Amino acid sequence: MARYVFITGGVVSSLGKGIASAALGALLQARGYSVRLKKLDPYLNVDPGTMSPTQHGEVFVTDDGAETDLDIGHYERFTGRSAVQADNITTGRIYKNIIDKERRGDYLGATVQVIPHVTNEIKDFVLDGNEDYDFVLCEIGGTVGDIEAMPFIEAIRQLGNDLPRGNAVYVHLSLMPFIAAAGELKTKPTQHSVKELQALGIAPDILLVRADRPIPPEERRKLSLFCNVRSTAVIQALDVGSIYDVPSAYHREGLDTEVLAAFGIDPAPAPRMGAWEEVSARIHNPEGEVTIAVVGKYTGLKDAYKSLIEALNHGGIANRVKVNLEWIESEVFEEEDPAPYLEKVHGILVPGGFGERGAEGKIRAAQFARERKVPYFGICFGMQMAVVEAARNLVGLEKASSSEFGPAKEPVVGLMTEWLKGNQLEKRAVNGDLGGTMRLGAYPHPLKAGSLISEIYGSTEVSERHRHRYEVNIDYKERLEDAGLVFSGMSPDGLLPETVEYPDHPWFIGVQYHPELKSRPLDPHPLFASFVGAALEQSRLV
Repeated sequence: MARYVFITGGVVSSLGKGIASAALGALLQARGYSVRLKKLDPYLNVDPGTMSPTQHGEVFVTDDGAETDLDIGHYERFTGRSAVQADNITTGRIYKNIIDKERRGDYLGATVQVIPHVTNEIKDFVLDGNEDYDFVLCEIGGTVGDIEAMPFIEAIRQLGNDLPRGNAVYVHLSLMPFIAAAGELKTKPTQHSVKELQALGIAPDILLVRADRPIPPEERRKLSLFCNVRSTAVIQALDVGSIYDVPSAYHREGLDTEVLAAFGIDPAPAPRMGAWEEVSARIHNPEGEVTIAVVGKYTGLKDAYKSLIEALNHGGIANRVKVNLEWIESEVFEEEDPAPYLEKVHGILVPGGFGERGAEGKIRAAQFARERKVPYFGICFGMQMAVVEAARNLVGLEKASSSEFGPAKEPVVGLMTEWLKGNQLEKRAVNGDLGGTMRLGAYPHPLKAGSLISEIYGSTEVSERHRHRYEVNIDYKERLEDAGLVFSGMSPDGLLPETVEYPDHPWFIGVQYHPELKSRPLDPHPLFASFVGAALEQSRLV
């Protein structure tokens, strides 16, 4: 039977519960256990799919088409296990399920209440489908004390009694701030956070304490005494140079040892940390460096491109180089010449996005990369704008554009209204709902033999994750290929362009999908490894 670890956070948000949960999962895996991670999000959106990237960060998409919280991406990257829709739940989805059941009459006339109906729905989510796992780690979003998180806290409290004795452990992540005027690290915020958690019926077994400097023994004893936690279970979580140092850092502090001890697992299997130590060594001892310009429209919040940033770092790990990122707001190129910004970079990446704002700047970035022979990687919207650039400047269609921006005389990019998912035809209305209506999840597609992208993958058959509503119009395919832009990947039915490239360019590839979602530090995505490799070659020419 699976054992459960519930991870809560206190004092302030953004302490890194997602990284902590993912790192603990990686440590348990290193000891030979099978692990599943789940995220309980307290917001009322059914999923983050309709939320602004500048407010919530990126939307992470799973193989089965779920739009999930970005922490699910951390779970995948640290454990290598592909997440599914059932790994992320929100208050919105919980309440939607309950209202649907109430309307059907499933509750047989009962008064529907937070307890037991909402908490039971949450518990069902936590417990479902875990038969094949040794450990299930559940991260509760938000901070203890938030009104939105109360039903989740109550549900995991109940689970502590519902599960067999010794099958649930509670880890509380907190903050120990340094007060410069006093010259001290202060334990009081953590004490208050734990007291609030205890008042809700949960006594944490382990404290994971974030601090910017080592915690003195006296402060650890103080936390142990006032928070009713064993002294060995007060684990300091210090800042590290890279998130991929976290598993090794937490292992040295004894987090995994304490978790297993809390479950009564003694002696515990010895961990195999070699792979994580190798990743850290490559990160901190690079043999060179490259500079990649990311020309985007959500650059004000880097979490909007979280998986992209990590995938580029993975490309650096694969090539043993440091990847420096130059963030450029694409709107700048609508007013200014791109050359001064891009002449010294070794690669240009144009990521996904929605809407007309900044589109012309992305088109100009693609033009610069094509004409100056700078490695270019266009992802989703970045591919579409590269195709629009080719249509305008190589085919001569001055009015080439996307129907996403309004009526277009030459709609080189247009709205998809139907497509095949397996053997089933998916249909979407022009004015239909926005949530969950894109082409989502993993779709297989063949690649043209002999193309650069097929050589990079080492295969002519791939499957990648999608999240888009607009697609390159194949009515323009022949004219674009005559002008030199090769459509090197198409959907199995031949109707939807998946990849494009220029054979006479050192490295110019556009993909309709999001390869960054499948890249991992222990297994870098081949496209990012190749792109960073091409940038390294470019660095020797600049």
